Amino acid sequence: MRFEGTADYVATEDLRIAVNAALALERPLLVKGEPGTGKTVLAQEVARALDAPLIEWHVKSTTKAQQGLYEYDAVSRLRDSQLGDERVHDIANYIRRGKLWEAFVSERHPVLLIDEIDKADIEFPNDLLLELDRMEFHVYETGETIRAEKRPLVIITSNNEKDLPDAFLRRCFFHYIKFPDEETMRAIVEVHFPDLKGMLLREALTLFYEVREVPGLKKKPSTSELLDWIKLLVNEDVDPATLKERDASKLIPPLHGALLKNEQDVHLFERLAFMARRQGR
Repeated sequence: MRFEGTADYVATEDLRIAVNAALALERPLLVKGEPGTGKTVLAQEVARALDAPLIEWHVKSTTKAQQGLYEYDAVSRLRDSQLGDERVHDIANYIRRGKLWEAFVSERHPVLLIDEIDKADIEFPNDLLLELDRMEFHVYETGETIRAEKRPLVIITSNNEKDLPDAFLRRCFFHYIKFPDEETMRAIVEVHFPDLKGMLLREALTLFYEVREVPGLKKKPSTSELLDWIKLLVNEDVDPATLKERDASKLIPPLHGALLKNEQDVHLFERLAFMARRQGR
C-alpha cells in the first residue's frame, strides 16, 4: 500500500514520504502542526486513498488510555443482578469495546486516528506504549487477549500544546506539517473552489498572508479559516478591488470574523488602523 494523495487533498512530497514510511515501518505516524493545517483530514484522506476503514478516536482532556481498549460497566451489571437479569452470568455483556479494540479486530487493514493526543493527561501516551508496540492487549475480566490480525496504520495528531514522552516518540515516525507556502495554498484553494476567479484568489491570498505576518497577532489564521473566508467572499460577491485596497486606515479585512478569532487580535487591527489615521492627519 502506498499513499499518493487524493483529488481532494493536496499532499506535499514530504508528507507523502512520511505516510509511506510509517506504512513500511509499521509504526504510528505522529503528525504535528498548527491547528487547521489538515492533520485530522490527512487520516480521512489516507483511509480513502488506501480504501481502508477509518476508525477515529478524538481525545479530550478527560480521556483515559483504558477507554481506547475497553471499559467494564460494573454499575450496569450490579443493577441487572438486582433485577434478576440473565445477562449478568456472562461478564462479556458488560465489556464496551474501545477504538483500539475496533481497529484490532477489523476485517481489513484500518486507519486508526488518535486525534489531538496532547489534550489528554501527560501519562496518556505512556499508557498506550505497550499496546501500540505489540498491537495487542489483555482483557482481565474475560481472560482473553485481543491481537491485531490486520495491523492498522495509526495516525496520531498533536497541536503541540504539551511535550510528549521520549519513550512514546521513539516508537513513532514523526512529521511536522509546515504551514503551506503561497503556491501550495493556491493549489489547496483551487481544489475547494475550482471556479474561483483568478484575481479574487490572488488578492485574497496576498491579504491572508499579510494578516498572518502582523506582529503581535495572538492566533494566526489557518488554512481552514482561509477556506471559510474565501467561501464568504464568494457568497457575498466581494469585489477583488476591495481586497486590493491598501489604505492603512482600513486595515481590518472584510468579513474578518472568519480570520480573526479573538477580541485581542481584532483590537490589534483596530489600534493599527487608529494609529495610521492619526499619522495621516
